[in-house]
Amino acid sequence: MASGSRTAASLSLFALTWPIFVESALQMFLRVSDTFMLSKVSDEAVAAVGVANQIIMFAVLLFNVIAVGSAVVITQYLGARRNREISSLASASVAINFLFGVLLSVLIVSFSVPLLHIFKLDPAVFDIGLRFLRIAGAALVIQGVLTVVTAIIQSHGYTRHTMMVTIGMNVLNLLGNYLVIYGPLGFPKLGVTGVAMSTAFAQSIGLAINLVILRKVAGVELTWARLTRWTKEHVDKVLRVGLPSSVNNCSYSASQFVTTALIATLGTAALTTRIYTMNLVFVVMILAISIGRGGQIIIGHMIGAGEREEAYRTVYRNLRASMLITLAAAAIIALLRVPLLELFTHDASIIQMGATLLLLGLLLEPGRNFNIIIERSLAAAGDARFAMYAAVSVSWLFSVPMTYLLGIHLGYGLLGIWAAFIMDEWLRGLILLLRWRSKAWQRKALVQRQEEAAV
Repeated sequence: MASGSRTAASLSLFALTWPIFVESALQMFLRVSDTFMLSKVSDEAVAAVGVANQIIMFAVLLFNVIAVGSAVVITQYLGARRNREISSLASASVAINFLFGVLLSVLIVSFSVPLLHIFKLDPAVFDIGLRFLRIAGAALVIQGVLTVVTAIIQSHGYTRHTMMVTIGMNVLNLLGNYLVIYGPLGFPKLGVTGVAMSTAFAQSIGLAINLVILRKVAGVELTWARLTRWTKEHVDKVLRVGLPSSVNNCSYSASQFVTTALIATLGTAALTTRIYTMNLVFVVMILAISIGRGGQIIIGHMIGAGEREEAYRTVYRNLRASMLITLAAAAIIALLRVPLLELFTHDASIIQMGATLLLLGLLLEPGRNFNIIIERSLAAAGDARFAMYAAVSVSWLFSVPMTYLLGIHLGYGLLGIWAAFIMDEWLRGLILLLRWRSKAWQRKALVQRQEEAAV
């Protein structure tokens, strides 16, 4: 395929989404496989890596500030056919995340001891976690650049390429884990230290391949001059979208932390039920997020091309299609809810409550999908700030208090908490839908077509 990008008209939601879905699932699997294979070493190793990965994943979340912002801005520039500026824009984004990655690596390695002390780990678990965190923390600079390079490639429509790279990274990681854990052919058994090194190595190879794809397929040139000379206009546009989107994600993560703490007060059985239930619906959540990311690429191209009315109608088409897909996936899980839960536990009370929650997923998951599709579309149009205000306000002024009121104060337990989740997703979705219908986002475009700008 020729270098460069595809036009908005040639981008199919399904063609963009399924590779993103596979890639997202594999990125999760990259961390899960470490945990699974370390279970052959010891329970302490699993606990240590699990805790350390919480710190690493929070850092990865911060990398999305630039990755999300650059992806949206680049899709609009591509739609506007202002391709000459894309290499400069991409170079600035890569350089910023590189420096951010260096900063986070230094901070996590330097403060690894106090960071792990927060979790009050047993001495044996602490020592193992410290070794893993220092290596994984040092490799964060690789993750930072990989995150933004992947986002830039996907914004050009080449989602299959990044999916194939992620598949290769998983294969390398599994092979590396096997070598350092089991020590075949005289290979040294390095345990947790080896697993951290294996993951970093796989990410390094993935980054190298993606950099080649970025240049040869997407046609983006990263030169030293572009990497060291940033345009204020480009950086401002990236942050205008990236910061609100990241605040949105961080707010959601924080509200989920508070919700989990509230559920913990209901007892171990309630907390376990939540964990099993969320694990089962995680596939549906990834599906909704993937459709949202695919739709965001298409809408960004259309906004850049000045096709605002077509973008307006396309979101409704995307929403209808994604609702049907999400509802079908939730229905399959609901139909198989008991045997699926029995894969995790034989506790009758957990299975009964979990089965009820999975049935409620028929209301919750379409609402989550509704919210994600509109939020991603607004971000693609450059209106990420409104989506941030809506998400933060609803989460902390409505959802978290309602979770406490229904679940704890009124004593409805997990059923009340799930009801609060459902109301939260649909309320946010409706607020965002009203914003989309108002067309106020049409004034938020980050770029004009080249011919428009010349007038």
